[in-house]
Amino acid sequence: MSRLIDWLETGRRWAERIPYSLVALVARLSVASVFWRSAQTKVDGFLQVKSSTFYLFREEYKVPLIPPDIAAYLATYQELIGAVLLVIGLATRLTALAFIGMVAVIQIFVFPEGWPDHILWFALLFLLLARGPGAISLDHLIWQRMK
Repeated sequence: MSRLIDWLETGRRWAERIPYSLVALVARLSVASVFWRSAQTKVDGFLQVKSSTFYLFREEYKVPLIPPDIAAYLATYQELIGAVLLVIGLATRLTALAFIGMVAVIQIFVFPEGWPDHILWFALLFLLLARGPGAISLDHLIWQRMK
């Protein structure tokens, strides 16, 4: 039994050596890929929103309070720009907060049955909001220069 405890303790020590910056980078890239791929289904060419995207927002998504065409533009550009910002680690906490809002809208009004995916996205975004982007980011470089 003591060998098992020693082995588990060694594993715990190794895991705790993983730098947060690496964890944050993986979180940023993972959640950015989800939104980037989603945005790619909504555009043709360079930032040209597809007519099918407007149809989806009018007929299927039906987000309350925002006219469907405006919601289509907002969601598409948030996914595109936000994904890039997460990858480079710029305005990470603000971007994470915006995506948390988007995930909440998707969960509540659009695809409530998608909660298993949404909770994973939320967890990654919440980590980035709470702890920031880590040292492998433009945010970190900017903050270091400001000191």
